[in-house]
Amino acid sequence: MSISIESLTPLIQVFNMPRSLAFYRDLLGFEVVMDSGGGDDSSWVWIRLDGCDLMLNDQYEPGHAPDAPPPERERWHRDTGLFFAADPDAVYEYLTAKGLSPKPPFDTSYGMRHLSLLDPDGYNLCFQRSIESE
Repeated sequence: MSISIESLTPLIQVFNMPRSLAFYRDLLGFEVVMDSGGGDDSSWVWIRLDGCDLMLNDQYEPGHAPDAPPPERERWHRDTGLFFAADPDAVYEYLTAKGLSPKPPFDTSYGMRHLSLLDPDGYNLCFQRSIESE
């Protein structure tokens, strides 16, 4: 017998919660499910978009954050979020309409239509779906 898992909710460390919420909630459209109190100044926030959950957690305790994040903190942020069944072309149109300038979507050698976007903390978000499903 194996364990049963119905969902996965990644927890990422963010440097500036208001900035992260402006990106995920206000730009991408995630809704706040719950927070640790304090609204945009919360230390922890659970967000959701179309059944996809993500938790944001302050990297530093309140009042102890440096003026800027340490440069090495983005070293491991590659391919943080993979959003499958997303329409990369529609996401691209949405983002450009919001004033962003991501690189256009492209077809990968492994059969996926792919769009990448960096969040304010340098986490790489990939929106992709199978080319066969188009």
